[in-house]
Amino acid sequence: MTGITETLAKEWPVERALILAVVCVAVGIAGGWFIPFAFTPGAQNPALTEPAKVASPAPTAENSAAPVAQAPSPAQLKSLADTQAAPLLERLKSDTKNPELLAAIGNIYYDGQQYRAAIDYYGRALNAKPSEASVRTDMATAWWFMGNADTAIAEFNKALTYAPNSPNTLFNLGIVKWQGKHDVAGAEADWKKLLAANPKYDGRDKVEQMMAEAKSQAGPKPVTNAK
Repeated sequence: MTGITETLAKEWPVERALILAVVCVAVGIAGGWFIPFAFTPGAQNPALTEPAKVASPAPTAENSAAPVAQAPSPAQLKSLADTQAAPLLERLKSDTKNPELLAAIGNIYYDGQQYRAAIDYYGRALNAKPSEASVRTDMATAWWFMGNADTAIAEFNKALTYAPNSPNTLFNLGIVKWQGKHDVAGAEADWKKLLAANPKYDGRDKVEQMMAEAKSQAGPKPVTNAK
């Protein structure tokens, strides 16, 4: 299991830690504004992308006939994920409780936007190895993309019992509290903990930007006259 074990032994790179923020631009679920961001299966990259939408250039003689790229359909994404997972699923038949193998299959389905299947394989991996905080964080993020903020928060919190200062877990937990529960104070507390515990965190500027935006959206509390 060399390749799989090495992949899961490493923390997410910052790119994956930013999965819930890099694409926070236009579309949302569970009250948020996130669209999936793509990763390369097996390389611990986020996967599932539709990139953030940007304005198209005005048509010109040069680009008016250019073909428009089409995003893959859900059926195409599922088919691709099934194809990529097939060799690992075959190995799983003789090694049914291997947590690294199960998590790797979960990553493939996560990257193919097949979140229900990803959650299933992540859950089986965690049954075999409950302390794998990065896998639990992946599963929590998949629950968020399924529209279930409460379960996502519960799983992020459980991941923190094993890795209290995990930057990826704290980053994503803050986003779900903010966007899924409108809990600005809770989100700010998680992000402050992230920055305090990880002073060299590469996404510091993004975290500080989100804290400022969350505060501005919260607005001042209404003033009531005391009686």
